[in-house]
Amino acid sequence: MDFAEFVKIIVFGIIEGITEWLPISSTGHLMLAEEFLKPDVSEHFFNVFLVVIQFGAIMAVVLLFWNNIWPFTKDPEQNHVKIPVLALWVKILVACLPAAIIGLLFDDFLDSVFYTGSRGPITVGLMLIVYGIFFIVVENKRKDIKPVYNKLATLPLKVAFYIGLFQLLALIPGTSRSGATILGALLIGTNRAVAAEFTFYLAIPVMAGASLLKVVKYLGEYGSFSGNEIVMLMAGSIVAFIVSFYVIRFFLNYIRKHDFRIFGYYRIAAGTVILSYFMFIS
Repeated sequence: MDFAEFVKIIVFGIIEGITEWLPISSTGHLMLAEEFLKPDVSEHFFNVFLVVIQFGAIMAVVLLFWNNIWPFTKDPEQNHVKIPVLALWVKILVACLPAAIIGLLFDDFLDSVFYTGSRGPITVGLMLIVYGIFFIVVENKRKDIKPVYNKLATLPLKVAFYIGLFQLLALIPGTSRSGATILGALLIGTNRAVAAEFTFYLAIPVMAGASLLKVVKYLGEYGSFSGNEIVMLMAGSIVAFIVSFYVIRFFLNYIRKHDFRIFGYYRIAAGTVILSYFMFIS
């Protein structure tokens, strides 16, 4: 792999690390980057690469929130188990069930419908704009509404499941997994911090499962990765991990003082650029 190709991989890792956690659609930005950078790899491998580097991104969540998500302790008085953390994991897994079931059943179908040919970019552009408008509308309407759920510990199991249903929307490219779940959580009555943190936690099983599924499918069809491909996967994942670490910290600090409208405006602008490019220039 020459230096230019390596630089492209680094750029894709940076884009993934930034856009995966902000509600602005990593798929849309990676798709636009692919149009200009065009890595010298097969289309099948590149599709796997874009999913697998998400694993690097979720490891940043694991590191940052380790004390919140690791359910075991050395304290014998707690029977070596943190009950509140186990309860949190039950909520996470219940919320992930809808996306896991639909994703497994319809993965190939969704790829063929939304990611084939010109339909992918057009869908991404439209979804960026539509959900950008939703963010602005929701934030405007909830200005004077007091959140019902201000702590994850008080979030009922059925509410966690409802938030997970919103995650299904992210199966359409351009929606943004974090964007869909944050919007759902806000509409249901969580505050911004709870919406963002729960979204990060949901990413762990969802994105780890998606990465594993893509790798298993690829190996089943092609047998193995080449040495260059392994280097690309590792480099992209490491970069995504490092960038994600700082982006998540920034995002959490940002939403303590600001709302999500800025991301709505950005989505509308980005969606307009993508639609304009792929409909009239590309």
